[in-house]
Amino acid sequence: MFSKTADPTAAPPPRTSNARSVLASDLRITGEISSTGHVEILGEIDGNVTARGVVLGVEGRLSGQITAETVEIKGKLDGKVISTDFALRSTAKVAADITYRTLVVDSGAEVEGSFAVAKE
Repeated sequence: MFSKTADPTAAPPPRTSNARSVLASDLRITGEISSTGHVEILGEIDGNVTARGVVLGVEGRLSGQITAETVEIKGKLDGKVISTDFALRSTAKVAADITYRTLVVDSGAEVEGSFAVAKE
């Protein structure tokens, strides 16, 4: 019968990906980073990161906000985190406000800031 056609000017729905991007230790980035997959940060970021998953490596440094389903911090973070699953490893040095649903803090992690459980 009749069918509705898609609006050709409408943006496609966001897709999630299992792709993994690695930002090498020799990179210094100022600005916004966005990915539908996972991002591993080994260098230095001054800005916000939005992804499905984020790992901040031992030598990695981030000053800004991370928004992701899973976040694992091994390096230095100064800013804010909004995540579902959040983990601080023993090498982490964090000054941040963190919103999470599940939390893991390894012995030795240094933390300054606030923690809040995300509302469903």
